[in-house]
Amino acid sequence: MKTIPYILITTRFLLAPVILSLAYFKGSESRFIILTLMYIGLFTDIFDGIIARKLNVSTEKLRRLDSQVDLAFWLSLGFAAYFLNSVLIKNEWFSIALVFFLEALCYLISWIKFKKETCTHAWLSKLWGISLLLAFTYLIGFQKVGWAFDLAIVLGIISHLDVMLIILILPKWQYDVPSFYHALKIRKGKKIKKSVLIN
Repeated sequence: MKTIPYILITTRFLLAPVILSLAYFKGSESRFIILTLMYIGLFTDIFDGIIARKLNVSTEKLRRLDSQVDLAFWLSLGFAAYFLNSVLIKNEWFSIALVFFLEALCYLISWIKFKKETCTHAWLSKLWGISLLLAFTYLIGFQKVGWAFDLAIVLGIISHLDVMLIILILPKWQYDVPSFYHALKIRKGKKIKKSVLIN
């Protein structure tokens, strides 16, 4: 039972190269399969954390692994979207580059301050993940950007700013910090309440 979260994380990790291969070699005929794999990946992401907390195996090692696999998974979808809709992606290059820059900046700040990568699993980051799901559904499935893409960009910017604040506020490295408000409470020596279902 205690290996289930690792199995779910590994499944998501293995989906990444499959998604990339389908998009690169099969092109538009693989759209439905890629979307299906994306939703499967999302469910593994939701349930690995919930199950880990239920089984009391939500360790630093597991959460860091989960965070890095998340990055690989969503990057694979980003590149898949580019392979399938390069013109649309190129037209939105500035906003995409901004989100990539903010992601890199979060990692840089965390490495400079703590000598470890960021692993907050913040609430706004989870909300951004849902918006990415919608954006990629529109982009890969319907070859459209529109409101779903714009929402993902806005939430991406806001969530990364939240993560940066968390990193800067925390007195020492910590994983699973819901928001910068919770980081402030931690800095003041207060305990924070966490939800089994969310964080």
